[in-house]
Parts: sequence; C-alpha cells; structure tokens
Amino acid sequence: MTSQSKTFMGIDIGSVSLNIAVIDKELRLLESVYERTRGQPIPVLIGVLEDLEEDFPELCGAVCTGSGRNLIANVMGADKENEIISQSRAIAYLHPGVRTIIEIGGQDSKLIFLDWDEKSGRTVIVDHALNEICAAGTGSFLDQQAYRLGISIDEFSTLATRAEKPATIAGRCSVFAKSDMVHLQQEGTSQEEIIAGLCYALARNYISNLGKGRKFVKPVAFQGGVAANKGVVKAFEELLE
Repeated sequence: MTSQSKTFMGIDIGSVSLNIAVIDKELRLLESVYERTRGQPIPVLIGVLEDLEEDFPELCGAVCTGSGRNLIANVMGADKENEIISQSRAIAYLHPGVRTIIEIGGQDSKLIFLDWDEKSGRTVIVDHALNEICAAGTGSFLDQQAYRLGISIDEFSTLATRAEKPATIAGRCSVFAKSDMVHLQQEGTSQEEIIAGLCYALARNYISNLGKGRKFVKPVAFQGGVAANKGVVKAFEELLE
C-alpha cells in the first residue's frame, strides 16, 4: 500500500443508527454509510463492513464513537473516543467559527459550547449538557409521534414544513404530547400543523432543559439524526432567531 492509498474509518454507533465514514490521509471523505440498527448493531455492522471491504481492503486505523462505542471497539479491537470530543473536534476542523453545537440523536441529546483558546491555539469545549433521561427531547420522541399518526419519519419531516401555523403541544413529556395530539385531532387541526407543533415542542424542550437560560452563541451547528428533520431545523432557526 502506498502512502497515497492509506485509508481510515470512523464508526459512530448510537441507539438507533450506525454511521461510518472512510477518509484518506488528507481527511477527504471517500465513503459514508448510514444504517438503522433496529436493535441489532453487531449484525448490521458486520454486513456494512463486508460491503466496504471490497472497496477498502486495507485500513490503517479505525476509531469508534457513540453510545455503543465500547461494545464495537471491543469486538473490533479498535480505538474509541467520547462522542462529545469527536463532535467538537470535527466541528473545529470543518467549521472553526461555530460556538454552539446542538446534537439530537435517537435516545439522547447534547448541547456543547465551544470557544477559541489563545493559550493553546485551538478550539476548546467550555461547557456541555446532556439529556439521557426522557425521550421528549430526542429522535425517539418524533418516531413515536410519527407512528401514532401512521406516517414514516421522512413524511413527518416533509409535512412539518408545510404548516402555516404550528399547533401548541406540550413537549415536556411524550404522554402529554399524545393527549394534546388527540385533542387537536378532535378539533379538526390539520396533520401538518400538529406535526409542526411537535417539532417546535421538541425544540422548546431542548432549549429549556439543556440550555437552562444560557445563550446559544452563534454560529450554531446542528448534528445528529434529528438534524435531517426539516421541521425541527425550522423550529430551532425560529426559536433561536
């Protein structure tokens, strides 16, 4: 293998999905994979690695991150890194001006504050907050509500952007959200408005529970699977101005 052909793999294994990035020594992205694990992370990982092996038969190194990093690292004999550090370093490299990271995954969420440290000459983490207790501020909250409405999460994302006025829904608890949804449906509220209301409920819950009155210093980056949901992105953009 020549020095130009060296490849490296990053594996992010969370509660809902497996994400893999293959890069070269210049940190250029060669391949990326996203797969939902559906409670079977090891079989899904093996299947993905078998597919990637044809294009990348030799790897110089691999590192695992995410909530399942210990399991995968032990199985593969790979290195592991805390996801807060991984996300912060990635943002510092790709978008060095970012000062706040919103991250929402399937079953947990994080808020990370960054700043430039003159002494070390690099971007550092100055504070962070985690939410791993209640699903109301995570992707599983949206999955639950999409299931109740009989639509896919992709349809959910699209419909959320069509609402003229988001409905008012309590986002502090999935049980209260369900009650509000039933009441709104009985009143004849459109599905689009209900879905948009759920996105705003999640965003308000996140800002309240993790932010706790702290300023979301701009620029702000949005990471995690929920960042692909157009309705939630729109809610955060409006709520954070």
